[in-house]
Amino acid sequence: MALPGFTIGQAAKAAGVTRKAVRVYEARSLLPAAERTTAGYRLYDQRHVELLTFIRRARALGLRLDDIRDILAARDGGTSPCAAVRSLLDDRIAELDTTVAELLALRQTLIETRQRADDRTGDESTGVCGIIEDA
Repeated sequence: MALPGFTIGQAAKAAGVTRKAVRVYEARSLLPAAERTTAGYRLYDQRHVELLTFIRRARALGLRLDDIRDILAARDGGTSPCAAVRSLLDDRIAELDTTVAELLALRQTLIETRQRADDRTGDESTGVCGIIEDA
């Protein structure tokens, strides 16, 4: 008689994650350990699938696994983690703003370097490539 539940592949598919992600989340204690069949196969229930879906959504927002673990621990401790989530989202927005500014600065540097490369009279260099060496 088969035990009720989802195999790792079924749970992963239902939650929209990979099998590898399920194993990582379980290893990182984000997901409670699944029951095992006598043959050693993991069996997941609907609660696991809901947690996997939550984790996928949190990851899509750019939250880190440690942050997600803290959110789940707060919830499991009876505290609403929404204030902490707001703070994490604010931190993530600030990080993205910094990254965007850095990428825009890099883009401008590349444009200027490319323009200088067009203005060069020759490709002679004592090193590997003057375009890069003069950047």
